[in-house]
Amino acid sequence: MNYILFDGTVRNALLPFTFTRPVADIRVGILTIREKWEKYLGYTTTTLTEEYLSEKFPMVEMEDNVMVNASFLPNEVLVELVKSLEKNQAIFQGDEVVAFYTNDTQEEVDFDAYEIIEYTEDGLKIENTWDIFAKNDAALREDFELITEDRHSQPIPKSVNVIAPENIFIEEGAKLEFVTLNASTGPIYIGKNAEIMEGSVIRGPFALCESGRVKLATKVYGATTVGPHSVIGGEVSNSVLMGYSNKGHDGFLGNAVLGEWCNIGADSNNSNLKNNYEEVRLWSYETEGFAKTGLQFCGLMMGDHSKCGINTMFNTGTVVGVFANIFGAGFPRNFVPSFSWGGASGFTTYMTNKAFQTAKIVMARRNVAFTEEDANILQHVFEITQKYRKE
Repeated sequence: MNYILFDGTVRNALLPFTFTRPVADIRVGILTIREKWEKYLGYTTTTLTEEYLSEKFPMVEMEDNVMVNASFLPNEVLVELVKSLEKNQAIFQGDEVVAFYTNDTQEEVDFDAYEIIEYTEDGLKIENTWDIFAKNDAALREDFELITEDRHSQPIPKSVNVIAPENIFIEEGAKLEFVTLNASTGPIYIGKNAEIMEGSVIRGPFALCESGRVKLATKVYGATTVGPHSVIGGEVSNSVLMGYSNKGHDGFLGNAVLGEWCNIGADSNNSNLKNNYEEVRLWSYETEGFAKTGLQFCGLMMGDHSKCGINTMFNTGTVVGVFANIFGAGFPRNFVPSFSWGGASGFTTYMTNKAFQTAKIVMARRNVAFTEEDANILQHVFEITQKYRKE
């Protein structure tokens, strides 16, 4: 069967992260949503997403296809329903389509003509940017069970101070000595060729993905995910770094999400709690206003390729777009548009020729090419976000 993951209605609610990727490629837990579905289904997937993303993330359509809403995270019950779909059948949760069967001869899908199967499980669903960290605890636990089932961990080094070793899984090539791992509060996953340096103290649930690094004497609270080739240091709590991002020095990152290719300067901090302890509001691209999160703790949402200088201070509930470069004294405003250059004293436009040149240098350090596809996507993002930039 051919499975296609589509963005669904939540794409705009997940900006700035979906400026540069489909919903399916958001990381929450240990794996991306796509990786979860592919592991459960046993098949590779393709994507139905925005046209400007489709060159890099193409859709492959075959004679018979099952379309799956990527905002729904898979579980055993849902996967069985999806696998058993037949022609003219669709799965719904309330008024929202979860998955449906289609073929390449259908010009349109009329759900009134479909047999509707109700999905009533209270599974995980990513509907807002803050869900990525707020639901990371549950997602990480599910992923840990999924990817460690019937497998054996590498041995825990004798120098490691460990609590609940049965909840720790270490992949081949990982390095860790003289660290403290407390997995009594949740599982700890250490990926292939990852490294945790001496003196670090980590409470689960926690995931350090392939080739990730935890620097000397880092303090980590769950539920935190450090994506592939990412680096953390200082103090990190309930945060997700999707991949190839660095927060390598002292400073606090909490209740936060960083996209890919981000860099947090030394001694930078984000606030995750308002001084009056009230509910945090967060900028919404969907409404172009500040939305209620229902959360008392909510820190920083930072899109791909954004960076901040040393000693940067972020207010509670700050949203930073793609390719922002933030520096200087004082608190920058709590919505920083894409391709902005500056700080509390004001911003100018970060022009694409300079931004792309930096991206090429940054990505080359990790042996990743900045492609024409990447440039086309980011040029489009530059154009559609122009209305938010004021000089």
